[in-house]
Amino acid sequence: MALLSLRKSRRGLEVLNLNPALFDPAAIDEEIAAQNAEIVAKLSALPDQWSVPPAVIRERRRQGLGPFPPMPKSARAEILTIPGPAAPLDLRIIAPEEPRGVYLHIHGGGWTFGTSEEQDPWLDRIASNGFVCISVEYRLAPEHPYPAAPDDCEAAALWLLREGKKRFGTTLFTIGGESAGAHLSVVTLLRLRDRHGIRPFAGANLFAGCYDLSLTPSAARWGTEKLILNTRDIQTFADNFLSPDVDRRNPDVSPLHADLEGMPPASFSVGTRDPLVDDTLFMQARWIAAGNAAELALWPGGCHVFPRFESALTERALARIDAFMSGLV
Repeated sequence: MALLSLRKSRRGLEVLNLNPALFDPAAIDEEIAAQNAEIVAKLSALPDQWSVPPAVIRERRRQGLGPFPPMPKSARAEILTIPGPAAPLDLRIIAPEEPRGVYLHIHGGGWTFGTSEEQDPWLDRIASNGFVCISVEYRLAPEHPYPAAPDDCEAAALWLLREGKKRFGTTLFTIGGESAGAHLSVVTLLRLRDRHGIRPFAGANLFAGCYDLSLTPSAARWGTEKLILNTRDIQTFADNFLSPDVDRRNPDVSPLHADLEGMPPASFSVGTRDPLVDDTLFMQARWIAAGNAAELALWPGGCHVFPRFESALTERALARIDAFMSGLV
């Protein structure tokens, strides 16, 4: 992994350039190359996931019958139900004994799949570093299209602002997620700023987000290779989430097109073998251009949300997130 080239100046920290060697296939270590090949082979041999309704895929995943083994569940997770915009809203909470802060987590899954319990090991790790992790069980598309998921995430954030200090003894609030969860995290930040006039989050951990639902070039040009996601998958996920009459460059839909002034410090992470790599590169640049602090971790060979798979690269990526979160305290 390499970050941006940096130097100190009287004006602070300056970005010089992004090293093109990060995108050289030679930069991918053998473990990740073999892991990627195994993922492509496994997914390419399976039936087309879009040949059955999303509810069928969700049920298979609940039964542990997805293409990859489910991640283990946390023994300390609890469910808290709060009022939601359309129905009661579940929050999955993993809390340390002595909280230093709160991490509002929004899961991925293309706004169509995924649950708040599918990434417990990551949240357990963050909780062990002193953050109460609250994962939002937002409504899924296509049964509940836009704006259902953003409405639920906004409601969860507002609940945290009302109840967080009393329940958890801290007002250090952070937000983040993976893939669609990173997208919904940014949408939530923008809604809090624009609808409520508040900017309450101290930092954002954004991993492999999809920030332009009209598709960035890397997503649109990826093609058919099934390395977790391909172009058809991204397009179908966006179609599930949005009705045909929704403007896909509306900032509430595609936050890459938003005014990003006043956003919190952010950590952007993505692998170079992720179809959504442009989304992260473009968003991190726009974040900085709007006057916000942002770091970029670009991981050679990493597939979409590669920490789902054990590797030395995964450990380095998670350790960097640990450092970012700890630096917010």
